[in-house]
Amino acid sequence: MKWTDTLDIAIALAEHQPDVDPKVIRFTDLHAWVLALPGFDDDPNRSGEKILEAIQMAWIDEVE
Repeated sequence: MKWTDTLDIAIALAEHQPDVDPKVIRFTDLHAWVLALPGFDDDPNRSGEKILEAIQMAWIDEVE
């Protein structure tokens, strides 16, 4: 997965962080969780607020 695979990342986060409410997460935590996902293989420095926000929105949609 790459940073641009927002839906795949959101699905994986929903599976790996089932007790987390994505509406109240910090981007620093989100960044670390994405990097820790199995299959994630992208430069940690390529993410930004816009990408993290897109992942968060997709994660919210996934759990609702």
